[in-house]
Amino acid sequence: MDAGFRAEVRRWLEAELTGEFAEARGLGGPGREHEGFELRRAWERRLGEAGWTCLGWPKAYGGRDATLEEQVVFHEEYARANAPHRVGHIGEGLIGPTIIDFGTEEQRRRFLPPIQRGDELWCQGYSEPEAGSDLANVQTRAEPHGGEWVITGQKVWTSLAHVADWCFVLCRTEPGSTRHHGLSYLLVPMRQPGVEVRPIVQLTGTSEFNEVFFDGARTGEANILGAPGDGWRVALATLGYERGASTLGQQIGFRREFEQVVAAARRTGAIEDPVLRDRLVQSWIELEIMRLNALRTMSSLAAGEPGPEVSIAKLYWSEWHRRLGELAVAALGDEVLVADAGPYELSELQRLYLFSRADTIYAGSSEIQRNIIAERTLGLPRA
Repeated sequence: MDAGFRAEVRRWLEAELTGEFAEARGLGGPGREHEGFELRRAWERRLGEAGWTCLGWPKAYGGRDATLEEQVVFHEEYARANAPHRVGHIGEGLIGPTIIDFGTEEQRRRFLPPIQRGDELWCQGYSEPEAGSDLANVQTRAEPHGGEWVITGQKVWTSLAHVADWCFVLCRTEPGSTRHHGLSYLLVPMRQPGVEVRPIVQLTGTSEFNEVFFDGARTGEANILGAPGDGWRVALATLGYERGASTLGQQIGFRREFEQVVAAARRTGAIEDPVLRDRLVQSWIELEIMRLNALRTMSSLAAGEPGPEVSIAKLYWSEWHRRLGELAVAALGDEVLVADAGPYELSELQRLYLFSRADTIYAGSSEIQRNIIAERTLGLPRA
């Protein structure tokens, strides 16, 4: 990998995470998206000004045309610097590449620059009360009327909907259609009459997931990606962008959490338990395997030949992270039952345990991931 590029990234982060942004270090992340949000949004704009957002996008659309290796380097150094969790990752990592691949030139000119600059934030309107893991059961509908789409329905588990400016919504536009037929992929402004966002309080006491109700919400007729009825194909493409170079940066965060668990076990004396020591060793081995698998994934993606390691990545890291949360409980012992402060201020390891319970559910539950591996990778018959 390019040592010069790594040094450039490291120097920039060291220089910029000072002054007003010194306090942003370590803020945000799963279960902590409420932390320093406005400061992190300002940081997102600083990244955009300096050209450190959307690295892999073509230069024509505001990116750097960065190689996969350069993207990996950036995410690794970003995590090592303990830089704040990004507020624009859904725009940059999901809808941005989808617009590049499926959008019209007019859509690219309208939507890509504000994402690159950090000016507009996005959320994902996929899951519904009856269409979570079974996404093809979407019931939210949209009808054309007077040059607009009129949307009615409900989405749930919508990350960051309460701060998003736009939502990409998978909805049914052909009356009487079922399953993956008759779906369309709409780009919908969030700040309008007919859109109601209700935060969902999590075990951590925070609320980064939301219910979103569309009651006659509107978006322009041109704000559709792909053709009407082609939404399923576009939606699957968006899901494919989730497994990118940022996973290696994520694993540096995982390693930091693992080290915190070990430190807690030493402090409380739980490290003297040979069973716990064995679990910690096994967790470390699995973390190393996770990194090797991620590197294999990057290699296959760079070659344009994604292999089975792409399918197992989410299942593997989410199950591992959930077990790490359980290890944190064992390492803390009785301390885990006492909040850091009232009324409900959690320590990092308490938050790790509580939030990691969701890891095996969101972005594709473990049950669904196993079905995908069985059917699409191993070629077994459908369940």
